[in-house]
Amino acid sequence: MTSLLEKGGGTFAGIKMLLCENPLPPLDEAIAAAQEELARSNYYTEAYSAPLRRLLSEQLGVPERLIHINAGSELILRQLFARLGQRVHLLTPTYVLFPEIAESYTETRLLPQDNFSFDLAALTIPPGTTLVAIVNPNNPNGGTFDMAPLPDLLARHPDTQFLVDEAFVGMAGQSVASWVPRHRNLLVTRTLSKAHSLAGFRVGYAILPEQLADDLNKNNDAYPLARVSEAAAIATLRHEDKIRTRAVMLREWAGKLAVELEKLGAKTFPSETYFFLADVAPHDAAVIATRLRERKILIKPLNDPALGPGYMRVTTALPEENRRFLDAMREVLTRV
Repeated sequence: MTSLLEKGGGTFAGIKMLLCENPLPPLDEAIAAAQEELARSNYYTEAYSAPLRRLLSEQLGVPERLIHINAGSELILRQLFARLGQRVHLLTPTYVLFPEIAESYTETRLLPQDNFSFDLAALTIPPGTTLVAIVNPNNPNGGTFDMAPLPDLLARHPDTQFLVDEAFVGMAGQSVASWVPRHRNLLVTRTLSKAHSLAGFRVGYAILPEQLADDLNKNNDAYPLARVSEAAAIATLRHEDKIRTRAVMLREWAGKLAVELEKLGAKTFPSETYFFLADVAPHDAAVIATRLRERKILIKPLNDPALGPGYMRVTTALPEENRRFLDAMREVLTRV
């Protein structure tokens, strides 16, 4: 399974640019809240992470009943695909997990000559599709979709469920989470692993139509989060202004990194997040990744046959680490 190849970097002693992890640590407020809660870890949280659900309900403007919380959004996505993923339509390249967990899928290709942008109004959905998955901002390229055409798609395909994965919406893009109560075939998934820097705390959630939300809430652990995870999540969500400020800085770091990679001969593509796609052709990105790993740098070759072997996803690290990465890239590119 391709997605499993990305796992296991947790103990890597080097520069990690593989998993789209945020290079910035959790907010100080999140760390303090987790530390304060640690001594109470002999007790369960409130069932279904009720305090976090209430806060999300208030912030998103959706009924609390429509929110499902679990230990990371990947678990939620796997459960949704298990229920709805018989015939999936994807906008590719996309999140590497989706082609693996769909029973079968069709695809609309996002093209490099269009900078991987696409007008959803032009989306053609094959008959019999059970689930359309849209990642916004998209992973692996970091671009966003204009979501204005989505209500028309929902109305024209009432028997198809539409999943919008907003894992990186804290960086950019228009959220449609507040639309869920008005559309019985709209599902939204989110995580606090990315813009919110809580990957290690494993906090994901979904906003779902009532029947599906009830299904997931009744058929999962009633205590999905550790007390420290819930405390860190609540503290972070209460300081979204700081998250937005950090997002601006992360985009600046990624933009500067893309400019420097272009100077080394790579082609980079527009992104609104802290990662972007680069094409190092005629070099093979898998070979480059191997050479970089030998230099204590983890990076993701895309391994997408439709695009060719030169594509890699580049995630910004801290500025000093970016300089080390660029020095290593300069050395590697002269030797392959």
